[in-house]
Amino acid sequence: MKAKKTYAVFGLGRYGLAVARELVENGMEVIAVDVDEKIVNEAAVYLPVCKCADVTEAEVISRLGIGNIDTVIVCMASNLESSVMAITLCKEAGVKTVIAKCSNEMQQKILLRVGADQVVFPENESGIRLAKNLLSSGFIDMLSLSHDVSIVEIDVKKEWCGKNLIELNLRKKYGFNIVAIKTGENVNVNVNPEHVLDEETTLIVIANTTKLGKLK
Repeated sequence: MKAKKTYAVFGLGRYGLAVARELVENGMEVIAVDVDEKIVNEAAVYLPVCKCADVTEAEVISRLGIGNIDTVIVCMASNLESSVMAITLCKEAGVKTVIAKCSNEMQQKILLRVGADQVVFPENESGIRLAKNLLSSGFIDMLSLSHDVSIVEIDVKKEWCGKNLIELNLRKKYGFNIVAIKTGENVNVNVNPEHVLDEETTLIVIANTTKLGKLK
């Protein structure tokens, strides 16, 4: 059985704390870090592993074992220099995926250039939504319509390739409704049940959030 993914969250402001709490509440292993001791003490009420440390120092990254973490979320948009240093050190340590919070498009360009794999704008994406997207690993994106229902973009599984929607009967098997088929930038909302799926296809579906685990 594959081990749980591990996460680290750097910066425990409102956004970072929301990401970390959502991940922890869903049973994920999370290392939460902030340089402000007061913030760490307050966050420790919600987070089992909460450290006061400066993640712009290579020694700290090594001591915390960040190189063994699957995904690091850098939530320090108010300090561009610290974000750049943290991203650089994480990548040098071998972290596969680094997601960074930014404040504007210029920051976005800089953070992507220094190694961030994904950059998010907090005004466009809440910390909880980011955490839900991480938890729904294997899905491209997820937007909650309510507590129970979400719109999800799903990559086509290898075993689905070469088959059409009638053959797969995904609604019966997974309990979701396909509302569109996306190929590249083209989105077709007139779903043809005889459409043959391939690896370039993405399905946009409405699903019960609790049933999405069947797809993992």
